[in-house]
Amino acid sequence: MFIAAQEWFTTIEANGKLNGRANGNANVSSEKLPAGLLSGSSPRSLAALYQALASSNPPDNLRRRAAEFLESQIAEVSGKSCDLPAAAEGLEAWMLGGAQLATTQYKRYLVERKAGGPRRYFGNRAHALYFLRSVSPTKLVDGAWLYGLIAHWRNPRFSDLIRTYVEELGEGEADKNHVAIYRQLLARYGLASVEDLDDRLYTQGIVQLALAYNAEDFLPEVIGFNLGYEQLPLHLLITAYELNELGIDPYYFTLHVTVDNTDNGHARRAVQALKDTLPRVGDTTEFWRRVRVGYLLGNAGVDTHQIIEGFEIDREVTRIFSRKRVAGHGAHSDYCRVGGRSINDWLARPEDMPGLLAALQASGWIKPGAPVVQSRFWNLLHGPRAEMFGVFTSYELQVVHDWIRGAASRDGQSCMQASLTDGQQPPRQPSFRAAAQLAVARGYAPLSGTAMPELLDTDLSELKQQLPLLDSKERTALLLDAMAPSQHWTPAGLFATRLFCQCAT
Repeated sequence: MFIAAQEWFTTIEANGKLNGRANGNANVSSEKLPAGLLSGSSPRSLAALYQALASSNPPDNLRRRAAEFLESQIAEVSGKSCDLPAAAEGLEAWMLGGAQLATTQYKRYLVERKAGGPRRYFGNRAHALYFLRSVSPTKLVDGAWLYGLIAHWRNPRFSDLIRTYVEELGEGEADKNHVAIYRQLLARYGLASVEDLDDRLYTQGIVQLALAYNAEDFLPEVIGFNLGYEQLPLHLLITAYELNELGIDPYYFTLHVTVDNTDNGHARRAVQALKDTLPRVGDTTEFWRRVRVGYLLGNAGVDTHQIIEGFEIDREVTRIFSRKRVAGHGAHSDYCRVGGRSINDWLARPEDMPGLLAALQASGWIKPGAPVVQSRFWNLLHGPRAEMFGVFTSYELQVVHDWIRGAASRDGQSCMQASLTDGQQPPRQPSFRAAAQLAVARGYAPLSGTAMPELLDTDLSELKQQLPLLDSKERTALLLDAMAPSQHWTPAGLFATRLFCQCAT
């Protein structure tokens, strides 16, 4: 599978002393967590645990906390029904049947849409962006559940699993790395600020990170989770279609439609990986039971449909105003008054935000159901002479835009079109892939497979300096650390992944 470690680093050093050219539906609240799992009684304990696991390679005590959380999730799903076949011999038919069902249902969906049916998932553009933001804790650790196995890359029985993980990392190329792509998507649409997400939305991400850092204790669960997560679901197809229809880059989702195919993609490989890792001796029945539990862990937390159905634009607008209140309180002049109160007074208390929104409408600053340019408040936020330009992110603007327009927002209009005069066209935002290709054309970035330019990055510089000074075992450990969920998408992580891939035979 891979050349010996000593040969690996001999090859690396021969390529120029590392000069840079050689180169992842049981709702869980904090109250349900096991005693002792989390310190304190913060209502955002899941977010805190997620951030701790996602921000660095966790120490042993944090890994134990993650394992305890995983045990709580296993207890939640263990009694649920599972559609996996009774034995491994039925896996291929199960995989093909599931894919066929998804594509058949998708064809029906397309027929409905062509006959004039409405979008099934996203009522307007703000709804779709809300979804992208809400699923970000899961998407930003995409593939993490397999990380714990790469330390065992010498075991040929893990070959398909390790190959899948490396492909999730884009084999070290930023425009193929799944997490890098999603981070770019969030940044492009003003969705990068996710500090105030509902705590439950972190459940699935924690499960994946807990599997990543406890793989040796939960090997059957890792394999079962991978088996389920790499199959093609209907919601992925519909999501990609409706994002594209709304003018939102669907590349992250279309990429998964292709790489998870049943012929030679991750879906097929997940089936083969399970067959390869089934015990030849010992208790196969117990192993298979735990595989089924791991499969069910893919439904832990708030699922796709619950997130989509949970969007309420009035509540989201109120949340956005409550967030802005902190920075805006005290920043307005006393003559700024609405409904008999100064803006500073309105912004003093979060519970007054619904009242402020109502007052803006009653006073004519906001005209519900009319084009947004007829609302004086909107013209403060966006347009040629917007006094509050830059206060709201592009996502927040879209939510306010669609809230004001009401039912008319079903047309999916971008808020960037709202203040254009007749005949003007909004600036076109290229997709992630198109932007990468444009950068290549202008000489700013390489195409995949070409030499990487030097990057100004402290972690990358440190990695290049350390590797030649370490022995083979230490070098391997350093590279694998850099390929962890917390950093594989960074310049250092991408560099380490490319070196790892050079070892493939």
